[in-house]
Amino acid sequence: MAIAACLQTVDAQAQKSPAAAKAAVEKAAAATANPKQNTKPATWIKYGNALLEAYSNPAGNGWVGMSLQELMLLGGGEKPQSETTVQLGGRNFTKQVYETRNYYFNENGLLEIIEITQPVIDNALDLALDAFKSAAACDNGKKTKDITTGLQNVASKFSEEAYSFYTLGDLSKASVMFEKAADASETAPLSQLDTNSIYNAAYSAWACGENERAKSLFVRGLEDGYYGVDGESYAKLADIESKLGDENKSLEYLEEGFAKFPNSQSILVGLINYYVKSGENTDRLFELIEEAKKNEPNNPSLYYTEGDINEKLGNGDAAVAAYRKCAEIDPNYVFGYIGEGIHFYNLAASIQEEASNELDDAKYMALMGEFETALKACIPPFEKAFEITQDNEVKLGVAEYLKNACYRFISEGEEYQQKYDKYNTYLEQH
Repeated sequence: MAIAACLQTVDAQAQKSPAAAKAAVEKAAAATANPKQNTKPATWIKYGNALLEAYSNPAGNGWVGMSLQELMLLGGGEKPQSETTVQLGGRNFTKQVYETRNYYFNENGLLEIIEITQPVIDNALDLALDAFKSAAACDNGKKTKDITTGLQNVASKFSEEAYSFYTLGDLSKASVMFEKAADASETAPLSQLDTNSIYNAAYSAWACGENERAKSLFVRGLEDGYYGVDGESYAKLADIESKLGDENKSLEYLEEGFAKFPNSQSILVGLINYYVKSGENTDRLFELIEEAKKNEPNNPSLYYTEGDINEKLGNGDAAVAAYRKCAEIDPNYVFGYIGEGIHFYNLAASIQEEASNELDDAKYMALMGEFETALKACIPPFEKAFEITQDNEVKLGVAEYLKNACYRFISEGEEYQQKYDKYNTYLEQH
């Protein structure tokens, strides 16, 4: 550790001052204006690298992922001007203010954001990208590796900027930086498709209400063959078109997305909301499900989706039938059991609420009988789900339902007492 600290101190002392970094850029820029030199790729590569160095200069000796302890040992002795606790996106950060930048350490004590407050060169990354493009334009293939490395560094820096802006809450700037990261990656000779940055650019624009920009970026992603997790891009495009007033186009995106991703909850909810809001025949939803079943007749998740649709539309019996069909196809498909259990649990809660408002004793007792029947009906499917699931979070959720349901019937005998103790103990131990 002592040797590492010593070496880092030497590096810190050798780091260029902002003035020296700026002078290096100006010198390299002058070479690009010289007709005898600006046809050489090495001239532009040197200029691009000088710009990258100038961009990084204000960041000091910190790097993303650095711990507070490492900064104290390896930071070259520079002390922050101030240190405060700030909240970003519901998370607490330790903010250290320096002359040229702010460091944000997350709850784990790791440097997550470097916010440059005094850049050496404005728009250094944009200028660096243009420099490497110029290098590529006059290269005969001998400098491909150096140009590619430069473009990778530019793309990486744009991406870091984007995540920093996103965490700081400036989604509009984050979107722009994500798009620039994607553009840099696609620049020849790097020529890499960065679908993650394209999607993040689109999502950030959508999240801050820049609908037209978000639309173009999501479409760009679709054209590149990237649809987001579970086809989320289709759901977002449908939402955007709806906000822009084109409900027909919104439906087109939902149906196209559903055809590709029939298990997507976002797309499914969008379709349900559309048909409920429009008042059109909801049979179209079931037509879509049937089309999906033809392609995958043994896919239990399609029956779960069918059950989910019926549940949301208030068709309880049909929902239960679909959930039970999941088990027929695959006895180890846990979500069919969970869907059935939640149906009866929620039905019991609804009946109980109705009973609490009933003033007629006979009707009240009848409702309470229905309540107990529904609540007991949720126990077998939940128990089956608890038995077969390997997901700890799912197991905990199911155990909570079972604990609450069995508690109601403890007075009926030892069976329910044992069940209650089993699930209560599990919850306490986990």
